[in-house]
Amino acid sequence: MPKATNVVYDTPTRRRVLIAGAGAGAGVGLGLTATATMTGRTRDGDPQADAHGPGAPGTPAPGFYGARQAGVTTPQQATALLLAYDLDPALRGATGARALKAVLEAWTRALARTLEAEGSRAARLTATLGIGPALPARLGLPAPAALRDLPAFPGDRLDPARCGGDLLLQLRADTADATEPAAATLTRLAGDTLFPRWRQAGFVPPAPDAGGTPRNLFGFKDGSANPTRQECERWVWSDDATYLVVRRIHLRVEDFARLAVRRQEEIVGRRRASGGPLDGGPESADVDIFAKTPQGRYVTPLGSHVRAASPRLDGGARMLRRGYSYADGPTDQGLLFLAFMRDPALFTRVQRRMAARDELSGFTEARGSAVAYVLPGARPGRPLGAELLA
Repeated sequence: MPKATNVVYDTPTRRRVLIAGAGAGAGVGLGLTATATMTGRTRDGDPQADAHGPGAPGTPAPGFYGARQAGVTTPQQATALLLAYDLDPALRGATGARALKAVLEAWTRALARTLEAEGSRAARLTATLGIGPALPARLGLPAPAALRDLPAFPGDRLDPARCGGDLLLQLRADTADATEPAAATLTRLAGDTLFPRWRQAGFVPPAPDAGGTPRNLFGFKDGSANPTRQECERWVWSDDATYLVVRRIHLRVEDFARLAVRRQEEIVGRRRASGGPLDGGPESADVDIFAKTPQGRYVTPLGSHVRAASPRLDGGARMLRRGYSYADGPTDQGLLFLAFMRDPALFTRVQRRMAARDELSGFTEARGSAVAYVLPGARPGRPLGAELLA
């Protein structure tokens, strides 16, 4: 079958200029995207750390094989590349399952070689694969319980060419020089079974203080209040699998930068300089959305982003969030939002609250969206997708 011709390829060629401009003049960050990671080691040997910023460039990559895929709780790398693929529409049922199984076996062998190579480990390259909502039915297979398309949200302006996908692949590393060759290899191995649907590159703007929490193109710290390792076991992992929500969010950077700093802080619900709550304390302090001033006013404004996204409104349920910036030309820059969770219904609840009451939504617009079930990890002799395609 001929390959699709509407694939969107994005390369942030102007990102150095945009980062410099955002750091100097833009003002705020989406508290919804955080980069905190956890302490300990996951059951797949994936190293974790308690820092709110990206993992240190000398931290070894976790490798490939394990009960769980790397790239979820792995300390955040400096770049990300998301690739969506669709199964050839002519492939359905058992025939399609056999064809996909052959591709995933080839991908598993290639990733095992690539991710275990010295250069890839030095760049902390990880690969994380998930399946989209339509794929199981097309193959005549039972779907994971919580895998379903996200509903429409008020304010979205989604481009179908940047949404969905039967397979979603996340590649992360400290340099795009590591992710691009891996992407090219996997696309070649897909042959005529899978064809590219869309792709999006992202990067972490450098933090003003080395090793600190990075800031997005709005200028606020983007790495606070992610779940702890123990909380991830409760809220992120379901046995050895999880779910990934991807949103490509255009940011009205210049409009937001025109606001006074105090107004920016009221909209976000955190201090711009420190990332801490509005009533004081460090960045790591919990935001008490119910706290009031002596005059009876809420310290965290009712229309703030932090309030709308607060886990206190979801019984404590949390997502593990990874925020990357993108810069696809002078008129399109924004946030590549990645979030891992036990059930995408959590994201739906939060997004609906934000659409209804979050004042930051007036400066953002979702233009791309996807959801995927992140498969359990591969083991020697048991490739990716073995449980699904057995």
